[in-house]
Amino acid sequence: MSITVDVRGLSCPQPVILVQKAIDKGEFPLEVLADSVTSRENVRRIAEKLGCNVEIIEQDDEFKLVISR
Repeated sequence: MSITVDVRGLSCPQPVILVQKAIDKGEFPLEVLADSVTSRENVRRIAEKLGCNVEIIEQDDEFKLVISR
């Protein structure tokens, strides 16, 4: 079962902080819902920096990032 973190409508650094906390818990896969390119890229960077794999799925004007180890 995947964990979902919804960061839509949040401004940085809040999305990065929420995703980092979820990654630190170690529950994977982690799905992140984002609605801006800035949030998408910041979340992708922190996840990769923490050694995770990131798959980005674009859905209309939003993004789903699937983060795994």
